[in-house]
Amino acid sequence: MEELANLEQRVAALKDAIARSPGRNVADASFARTVDDLLGIFYDDIGQIKYIRLRSLFDLFLIKVLYVNRRSQDGAVLDYLGDLLTRFLWSRELMAPRVQYDFLFAILAELRESHRAQNVFEVSRKLGDNALFVTGMFPGAVGRRLPRWRRREPRPRFERGYFMDLGRRYYRLAAGQELAEVVGQRETLQKLAGYFEVYAGALNEMSERYIMGFDMGIIADKMLDSFNRYRRTGDRQCLETAQKYAALLRVDRRRFPRMFGQPPGG
Repeated sequence: MEELANLEQRVAALKDAIARSPGRNVADASFARTVDDLLGIFYDDIGQIKYIRLRSLFDLFLIKVLYVNRRSQDGAVLDYLGDLLTRFLWSRELMAPRVQYDFLFAILAELRESHRAQNVFEVSRKLGDNALFVTGMFPGAVGRRLPRWRRREPRPRFERGYFMDLGRRYYRLAAGQELAEVVGQRETLQKLAGYFEVYAGALNEMSERYIMGFDMGIIADKMLDSFNRYRRTGDRQCLETAQKYAALLRVDRRRFPRMFGQPPGG
């Protein structure tokens, strides 16, 4: 627990470093190594339940995929995306495939009703957020055939390009409203509109590696480290930990017989 609390403090320190350098990316080799170390802490002992604030995790993942990997220079966009993800992903029910399609239908329903809205800023920003979320976190939900339970309904456009255009258009519309300046989001919304594809791509990577799945490179390193500790110390706990990582990697037991207590060739 102390290590995880320290993780949250160290993520906050990274965010402070980003905030102190607006318009400049400070992710040098030391910064990137710190991010990887913190991701490694999250993956330590994969069988142990960990308690950490969801927002801290999202901040760490975003710093990795957007700030380190894509050299983003805008801490305000990182904050905006962290808020967006925390708001949307607080409910695990969104992970179910059927709910993903319901979410797509909800976006289209809101789009049809948007012309009646009095607060153009709020509605436009929400539609932009919805489009970014679905193209970023559920890339497989767009461009796919409708599930069988939806076949008899009018077939809406679920093409990825359509939702990308939708997001760009509504973020741009939101940025042009007077309220965007009042709440201090005009520049952020303009960047979300102008670089929508970049942000969607970062969320794709985040979804695949850290939310819907695991970073298999880190898992492989953890497995080998645990197994090597077992070979040095004979500690069965290290072996069990290595086996947990191996299960996530779907390691072929025949290729690593010593890890699974099998005789070579057994």
